[in-house]
Amino acid sequence: MATSATICELSQHVGQTVTLRGWLYNSRSSGKLMFLVVRDGTGLCQCVLEKTDATAGLFETARRLGQESSLAVTGTVRADPRSPGGHELAVSDVVIVQNAAGYPITPKAHGVEFLMQRRHLWFRSQRQWAILRVRHTVVEGIRQYFNEHGFILIDTPIFAPAAGEGAQTLFAVDYFGEPVYLAQTGQLYVEAAMMAHRKVYCFGPTFRAEKSKTRRHLTEFWMVEPEIAYADIDDVIALAEDFVEFVVRKCLRERRTELEMLGRDLAKLEAVRKPFYRLTYSQAAEILHSDRVRQMLIADLEQAKARVAELTKLIADKEAERTAAGVKEWKADKLAQEIMDARDELADQEEAVHNIPHHIELAANFEWGSDLGGSDETIIARLHEKPVFVTHYPRACKAFYMKRNADDPRIVNNLDLLAPEGYGEIIGGSQREDDLNVLLERLKEDGLKEADYEWYLDLRRYGTVPHGGFGLGVERTVAWICGLKHIRETIPYARMMGRIYP
Repeated sequence: MATSATICELSQHVGQTVTLRGWLYNSRSSGKLMFLVVRDGTGLCQCVLEKTDATAGLFETARRLGQESSLAVTGTVRADPRSPGGHELAVSDVVIVQNAAGYPITPKAHGVEFLMQRRHLWFRSQRQWAILRVRHTVVEGIRQYFNEHGFILIDTPIFAPAAGEGAQTLFAVDYFGEPVYLAQTGQLYVEAAMMAHRKVYCFGPTFRAEKSKTRRHLTEFWMVEPEIAYADIDDVIALAEDFVEFVVRKCLRERRTELEMLGRDLAKLEAVRKPFYRLTYSQAAEILHSDRVRQMLIADLEQAKARVAELTKLIADKEAERTAAGVKEWKADKLAQEIMDARDELADQEEAVHNIPHHIELAANFEWGSDLGGSDETIIARLHEKPVFVTHYPRACKAFYMKRNADDPRIVNNLDLLAPEGYGEIIGGSQREDDLNVLLERLKEDGLKEADYEWYLDLRRYGTVPHGGFGLGVERTVAWICGLKHIRETIPYARMMGRIYP
């Protein structure tokens, strides 16, 4: 009698008869053998059906199955290192739950817009399956770290009456006739809870109405924000460093297979060990002005130009091969996918050729007092093989709640953590301003209404203490750990400018 099993459990059932319940990922026929690649949510398994007099009807039924048909396959488990997952099934029976027809995401080439419109189905591809499993482990690691280190989870509101960050990035909502906003951060609220529990964190969706279409931006994303009492900037940095190392190591332990599937260079993740690098904002500005950076960007520009020429010729050659007389269908489909991939890379390289001169100019002309932009962060991050903290930014370009530095009132005790390989900021945080009078002064400077923050000011009136915290963006972190070039694949349903479906 067959035992019900999942694909990830097959190593426990070698030589036994099991039933897998899942979906047909793809199939091919080779004379008297039918190869059904089945997925069940835990992995892939090749199921081999041999055509005999006894199985002729079953063979024909299986041959007509459409991609993503749901089915139950029974057979004997045998080890085979060549098969997906290292095991395969010698099939004795197939029960069809539904024979799906016309599944839109075929092995043929598809553009990103086509796939994003069908995101609800794109989940089923191996790449997206792997990414979302890494995301699961990142989220699990976040909760595990803080729960095991004495932090209390505090759920903060989605509707907020005032800005926590820049007012220009707020999504306005009509709240029974009153204007409120979708929360940009839960930080102000966890500061209040921190005064009760000492170490707290919130974890949930946040919203930014920033009109940006870069690869690093979403309008809805997830963020974890810890806050600790009796802490200065060094305590916050130490927490962030330990936390990020923990999450990366957990992914390396538990999602190595998925990361390898994504083509991730695991050696670069293995290098993420404490201590991380540390720079002040002023040191970062000096780096941007350096000849080293200029030469690096000039080399990038020449490399991008050369790659544009290579890809242009490659696409033309493959297109000619694809449309040649007598080309087999499987070969044409393979070439079509290669052409699609090459065109995607060509668009990236052409964008680089267009943008790099601007990045060179921005770096050379960077002025002390400006916030670091995305290209600036990319440059700094590329120059370090491990994450790098950039600290002590000018107070004028940072949020009102950041602690003014005692030695230099022009700067604040803040930090950004930049992920290596050019991924840029994944954490932003600071020591918070605990002096009531200074906080009132900053609200006035920023044109914020004191009445909107009365409850927040109470935290400085009654038992104020040095404290601080940070926010880590889940999607940017997943993009870095997975080695993805675009953030849109790191969240189940991406919300960006022009993207609200499905």
